[in-house]
Amino acid sequence: MELVHANRILAHEAVLDAFGHVSIRGAKTGYHISRSRSPELVALDDIQHYDADSKIIGSDTRGGYLERIIHGAIYRVRPDVRAICHFHSPAIMPFCVTGRPWVPVTHVGATVGMNVPLWDEQAAFGDTDMLVSTREQGASLAIALGQHSAVLLRNHGAVVVGGSIRELVMRSIQLCRNADVLLQSLAIGEPRALTPGEVALSGAKNLDPRVLERVWDYHLSRAGLNA
Repeated sequence: MELVHANRILAHEAVLDAFGHVSIRGAKTGYHISRSRSPELVALDDIQHYDADSKIIGSDTRGGYLERIIHGAIYRVRPDVRAICHFHSPAIMPFCVTGRPWVPVTHVGATVGMNVPLWDEQAAFGDTDMLVSTREQGASLAIALGQHSAVLLRNHGAVVVGGSIRELVMRSIQLCRNADVLLQSLAIGEPRALTPGEVALSGAKNLDPRVLERVWDYHLSRAGLNA
C-alpha cells in the first residue's frame, strides 16, 4: 500500500502530474509499479510486477509505462536501491533545460547529496522521441546516475532513487523544493551551496527513520490518506 500512497503523495506535492511513475523493488525479483495510469489515480489493483528486464510477470494484459525500462536498468546495477521515481516537475526543468548545476542550498535538500549529474540522451543516441524506452537507453541512464541519489535528464525531467519508499518520497520532494529555493536565490544573488560536510551530516540526520516517519505522516495527512 505504501507504493500507492507514494504515487498519491508525490502527485499532491506537484512532483508527479499526469506523467511520471514510482516503483519499489520486489521481495524476491524484479519490481512493482503501477500500470500506465496517472499517479494521482493509482490504486492497489493497478500495481503490476515486472522482472529485471521490465517484462510483465503473470497474466496481466494491461499496458505498462513505456519508460519502465528506467526502473529495471537501475535496479539491475544498484542493489542498494529499493525505490525509484521518474518525474518532470516544473521545479527542476530549468536545470534540465539550461544544464546549470543543481546544488544543495537547504538543509533538507542535503538528502539528495552534493551533486546531481545531467544525462544527455541526444549526445548518447542522437535525435530520439526523448523517452527512455530501450535497454540501451536505460543502461546509459543508469551509468550516468552512478552512485548518486538523483540524475537530471536533459530537457526531460529527473530520476530519484531511495533505500526505501519513504526515503524516496522525502528525497524527490526535496530535490524539487531545493530547486525552487535555488532558482529564487539566483534572482537576487549568487547562492551559497552547502559544504560537503554539511551535506553528509544534515543528509544523514534527515534520513533518520524517525524523521522519515514524521515526514511520511505529514504528507499522508496533506494528501488525505491517513483516515
